[in-house]
Amino acid sequence: MHLYRSGRSQAFRDDERGVTHMESRVLNYFAHHPGATQKDLAAHSRRDKAQLTRLVRSLRDGGYLESKEDVTDRRSTCLQLSPQGQALHGELMKSGAQILERAVEGLSAQQCEDLVQLMEIIQTNLEKGR
Repeated sequence: MHLYRSGRSQAFRDDERGVTHMESRVLNYFAHHPGATQKDLAAHSRRDKAQLTRLVRSLRDGGYLESKEDVTDRRSTCLQLSPQGQALHGELMKSGAQILERAVEGLSAQQCEDLVQLMEIIQTNLEKGR
């Protein structure tokens, strides 16, 4: 797992846009939850709100996130990927898929399936301890 994360981190360093690993995770969250709020992100990620505020601000300043006032709660802001953010997210997912392909090279389809099942069990076990 460390080598996978290391490969992803290297890809981020090589990228001319300078997007960090944590920024990519925020982008991924809003790609899957368009219109969510920063509070939703905090609940999902269990990260420090100040850290998330900096990450969201950086992505907004970079033009990757757009915000709209929440019609149900005027104090909240709904966030979604901008067209530029959607393009970047697609590139990041492609890069991650290439690293993943390299990681499972030589494994059969059944072995990949077994690996996914085992990882899901491990994740469930670890989440019980939270």
